[in-house]
Amino acid sequence: MGRIKSAAIKKTARTLVGGSKDYNKDFEKNKRLLDIYTLPDKGTRNKIAGYITRLKRAEKEEIIV
Repeated sequence: MGRIKSAAIKKTARTLVGGSKDYNKDFEKNKRLLDIYTLPDKGTRNKIAGYITRLKRAEKEEIIV
């Protein structure tokens, strides 16, 4: 089982994904794209990047299936 993400992490990730086509299913690239935003700490950045990665992977699987 995975870790539970807070509503703030989910909302931020969905907002960022909805406004940009730059994010993809690669965690490292998503993490670097988030460096332009002022986030409280590295852990928060990584959680948002991880959730964006998860959303993009689910989106890609939905298109294929």
